[in-house]
Amino acid sequence: MKGRMHSDKAKPDFLIRVAFWSSSRNVFFLTVLLACLVSITPFQIGPVMPGLSSAFSATRSSSVVGGSQRAVTFDRLLVNVGNDFNPDTGRFRCRVPGAYYFTFTVGKYPKKLLSVMLVKNGQEVQAMAYNEFRKQGRKVQSQSAMIGLKPMDTVWLLVQESPDYALYSNAGPYITFTGYLVYPESTSSMGYLNNHLISPGIQPDCPPPEDPSYSERRREATEKGRSAFSVARTFSILGESRRHHKREALTFDVEYVNIGGHFNKSSGHFTCYIPGVYFFAFTVGKHPRRAVSVKLMTGRGEVQAMVFNEDMSRKREMQSQSLLLPLKTGDVVWLYSQQDERYAVYSNQGRYTTFTGFLVYPELNFMSPDRTFH
Repeated sequence: MKGRMHSDKAKPDFLIRVAFWSSSRNVFFLTVLLACLVSITPFQIGPVMPGLSSAFSATRSSSVVGGSQRAVTFDRLLVNVGNDFNPDTGRFRCRVPGAYYFTFTVGKYPKKLLSVMLVKNGQEVQAMAYNEFRKQGRKVQSQSAMIGLKPMDTVWLLVQESPDYALYSNAGPYITFTGYLVYPESTSSMGYLNNHLISPGIQPDCPPPEDPSYSERRREATEKGRSAFSVARTFSILGESRRHHKREALTFDVEYVNIGGHFNKSSGHFTCYIPGVYFFAFTVGKHPRRAVSVKLMTGRGEVQAMVFNEDMSRKREMQSQSLLLPLKTGDVVWLYSQQDERYAVYSNQGRYTTFTGFLVYPELNFMSPDRTFH
């Protein structure tokens, strides 16, 4: 009897220890589960790490005459996250590998030509702003592109050496240069970052045939909530016939970035795989003695924005446009150039014509594009 009473008295202590161990184990597993969920969350709010941030924006308040300097330098630095941009040299040096978006605007000096190139490293031309009017008036030209960068790569603005060229600015200022990291490098999302012309014999919208992991990388990039493209043309397109009723998208032969593989160069179509808010920007060159009319389209031909210039002079210049669009899965975005023989789009190896788009925010339930304000 005494031994039985001792056994019954010890049982509650044993049960308490078992319950405590079980509870502790559950807390441990719950902590591990939460840690795993956090690590695989596809959409992150805010920066992951301060060290992965890189952005700059600079302005110049004085003019530049060709021949006085090769790189555009800047006298006011508005933003320099990561200290990767040197305004005294005008050069951005990559510290965090990844996909960067660059945009610049330059003023045209009265009675001077305008030619400014966005270059990478030595003198690899990525895109350019150009205007060959020698009129008295002043105006501005803009250009933008997304570029894949490795550590120590440099990006800067190159000015023509001839004194026939010049940039105009004042306290306004007319000259600005901005760049920022959109997506840090990852093995899946950066699978197709390049700044080169497509290889002969390869379809423009396809990866190299010997790379079987392309579709897998696209799936992984989609799961990570990453989608971005930036492309350019190196040749012109001329409108041919007023009887040409089929609306064909503008196609491209240079691919800077195609994270997720959501842009098809041969069709000129971007297809949304990740619903959300996307930023789109495009610049087109005006062909001599032709007007230019290029529209940003969605679906089967809904016009969202456009550039237009009906000047029929023999001079070349450029037009730019940009906006944000809410997209659903399966939505298609493309550029359409008016195909009447009066119209054309000009480009060459300087890459006058560019098209860029990337996911800014994944789908938000409160997003309502049809809402109006009074």
